[in-house]
Amino acid sequence: MRAIAVTDQAAGTAGMKLVERPERQAAINDVVVQVHASGFVGTELTWPSTWTDRLGRDRTPAIPGHELAGVVTGLGYGTTGLSVGQRVFGLTDWYRDGTLAEYAAVEARNLAPLPDDVDFTVGASLPISGLTAWQGLMVYGRLQAGQRVIAHGAAGAVGSMVTQLAREFGAYVIGTGRAADRRKALDFGAHEFVDLDNETLEDVGQVDLVFDLIGGDIGKRSARLVRPGGTLVSIVGPSQARPADGLAVDFVVESDRAQLGEIVQRVQDGRLRTNIGTVATLHDAVAAFNSTERRQGKTIISVRP
Repeated sequence: MRAIAVTDQAAGTAGMKLVERPERQAAINDVVVQVHASGFVGTELTWPSTWTDRLGRDRTPAIPGHELAGVVTGLGYGTTGLSVGQRVFGLTDWYRDGTLAEYAAVEARNLAPLPDDVDFTVGASLPISGLTAWQGLMVYGRLQAGQRVIAHGAAGAVGSMVTQLAREFGAYVIGTGRAADRRKALDFGAHEFVDLDNETLEDVGQVDLVFDLIGGDIGKRSARLVRPGGTLVSIVGPSQARPADGLAVDFVVESDRAQLGEIVQRVQDGRLRTNIGTVATLHDAVAAFNSTERRQGKTIISVRP
């Protein structure tokens, strides 16, 4: 099968190559998925799990990518809940070969059914962005209606999901980003927007929840805006500052079939919009990931156009 492989961590995305690899085999509780579309997060190539297994052993050449949408073609021993020919989408294990390939072996529990009226490109754009937003807001942030929420990076793939879900659940959403992102963030549902380059973040006043996708100085300044009992949620590592009388939580997103179902249902009925910026073929994937242009939205690889 064709796949994108990496062998040199120092090379970053420039070290990606389109290669031939053996087709995947299903282990116990696995399914093999014929990948139709795949997502990739640029920071993956800095994660230890991309280069080693859980015992710290080198596993290169590795296939990156952890989001997929496709069709089940094989079942491992003991696999239940899915069937051959079923359309699925989901999030693969961080320590296993990923989804930038024509086939992927995935634990069945990490996948959810993909409705017929949701195309594969949309399906592949949902797992990391959607689950990160859902878990950060609902599980770790304990969002409640009427709360004030800062959504950093509100025009990005994750931030736009945070913005939409927070607004659906009754929050007042303050989006942030660059000046060029203002219109897009407002279109995704932010009530107001702060240009972090030219406006003062502290002018928004106290908030109940900060969803931090940036870290650094912005993360530290955001912590000071969390009112007593509030929460700073981060996906960029432990916060360098904690709210004076609140919680600071950093987390790594996990696959969850029920949550994937909630997310895709919202896409079906129009409550949630994806934020896809670029779609490229597997043949053009390396060039797409090495583009020098600033691209808004998520890059999706259409493996089977």
